[in-house]
Amino acid sequence: MTERILAALRAAHLVSAEQADAIGTYEREKPFSLYYELRTFLSLGVTLLSTGLGLLIYKNIDTIGHGVIVALIGLLSAAGFTYAYRKRQPFTWQAARNSTGADYALLLACLTLLTLLGYLQYQYNVFGTRYGLLVILPTLVFFACAYRFDHRGVLSMAITGLAAWVGVSVAPLSAFTSNNYALPHLDAIAIGLGLCLAVVGLASEYQDKKKHFSYTYVLLGSNLALIALLTAMFRGHFEASFLPPVLAALLIIGLSAALYWYARRTHSYVFVLLGALYGYIAVTYLYFQLSELDRDFEVTAFVYFPASAVGVILLLLNLKKIVGSHEQEGI
Repeated sequence: MTERILAALRAAHLVSAEQADAIGTYEREKPFSLYYELRTFLSLGVTLLSTGLGLLIYKNIDTIGHGVIVALIGLLSAAGFTYAYRKRQPFTWQAARNSTGADYALLLACLTLLTLLGYLQYQYNVFGTRYGLLVILPTLVFFACAYRFDHRGVLSMAITGLAAWVGVSVAPLSAFTSNNYALPHLDAIAIGLGLCLAVVGLASEYQDKKKHFSYTYVLLGSNLALIALLTAMFRGHFEASFLPPVLAALLIIGLSAALYWYARRTHSYVFVLLGALYGYIAVTYLYFQLSELDRDFEVTAFVYFPASAVGVILLLLNLKKIVGSHEQEGI
């Protein structure tokens, strides 16, 4: 690719042969960054370590002893929090430059804290039937750590915990004892929570306080709201729902358009793809609803599906042009 570009520039007499050779040499010999690859492997290593700890406990629970297991998990979690605290940077509302080791020590500490609380509940029933308390305690710790140590991974865990706590709080106990989670009002709660999270993200960006957290808030909040709207849309097609399915589909299209606007504003490919995915599902649902009134369904389907496929291809081909440059980092 570089050679073709340089050849075209030389043919247009925009660069000299010496300049083209210098640029080509630089492109061939410049260092290749492994930053994201290494962080991915570190995240995977922390996750596997936490998972392996859980498996080790499960397979050797009779030989190790419950007290020893609790002590080991607690010490590992405390060691992670202690290391992160010792390597902490001064608090700032802007993005902080933290130590990579401290970041992953904090992540490991939070994961092992979840393991510890889950084990205490399973073995000793410390929280009894107060499942909300079991969920909200680590969630508050995660929010505090995310803001104090400027950690977006822990913020994702905190937002997930908040969503779980809201679900546990509004769902009746029978939903857990009978494994019946098909409760229409949970869709409304999830939609409201998702929109609130997105608003929090936009507010943090507007006020320039932890502005870089807005990506995580908007991403997780919009996904939660859109998934809940999809559930309400399909649920309303077969049974009673708090939202008429057509209205749910229109709300999905509206929220997808908002994601498209946000993607253009923040130069993020992810939000364009999310908006296109959810919007396409909603538009296709409306098409099938309207097709029930259309006697020429086969004719219109012959046009709709190829046209929509062409639209998706054009979107992917022009994705970079749509969002521009400077894509934001991930969660």
